Amino acid sequence: MSKAWKRYFDEMQGVVQSIIDTQGENIEKAAEVFAESTIKGGIIRAFGSGHSALITEDVHWRSATLANVQAIVEQSVSGPAEVTKSSYVEKLTGYGEIIVKYNKIAPPDVLVAISTSGNNAVTIDVARACRSRGVPVIAITAVNYSNQLKTLHPDAIKLKDCADVVLDNCAIFGDAAVDIEGFDIKVGSTSTIPGVYLLNAALAQAVENLVQQGFEPDVYYNGNLGANLDKVNEHNNRLIDKYYYKIRNL
Repeated sequence: MSKAWKRYFDEMQGVVQSIIDTQGENIEKAAEVFAESTIKGGIIRAFGSGHSALITEDVHWRSATLANVQAIVEQSVSGPAEVTKSSYVEKLTGYGEIIVKYNKIAPPDVLVAISTSGNNAVTIDVARACRSRGVPVIAITAVNYSNQLKTLHPDAIKLKDCADVVLDNCAIFGDAAVDIEGFDIKVGSTSTIPGVYLLNAALAQAVENLVQQGFEPDVYYNGNLGANLDKVNEHNNRLIDKYYYKIRNL
């Protein structure tokens, strides 16, 4: 048997290949929603609790990414502080409505809601609150994994039931990849990598769609290039000024 690290790579290559094979159509649908929102001056709001928040942070104020993307970082359900408490808060019904109200999410914005299990009330309620306001919802979740879980939400729904477009991250059930001989618990998480792939792929396709429509999208340069090119800092600072009062945590 190969080493655990090699088995992990093999499993993750399989997960990524699964999203390539099955998610192309939905990636393009999500890209169309992103592009339409961008043309209308909307903000692409990304939300997830727990480790799903990592995916939102990857595209927030990020080089090579649309500038009109916001990671909604709700401290009570994400981040490295008081993490065990967050596992209780993310299951509270009604809290998602407060998050949406506080962040003033409204058309022409779009929401990216991320939950691998699709079973946490806060993300479900954020998605439902957005849809009730006419804000389209793109969900990143693990459909097969979610289908096998007992529903925790009192309305017996999962995140995939509250989305206009579902991007399946194809994560392995239990979000673990590798069996270790003589050890009962599988190791090696499987959801973050495909989630990052999916969101970045949809955003990249949105940029191409916008350019093909004759619309110049706002995309950040990598800030480190400013050491060589003055235009990098000038460009990025202009975008920061443009979105500073539209994205609360910029």
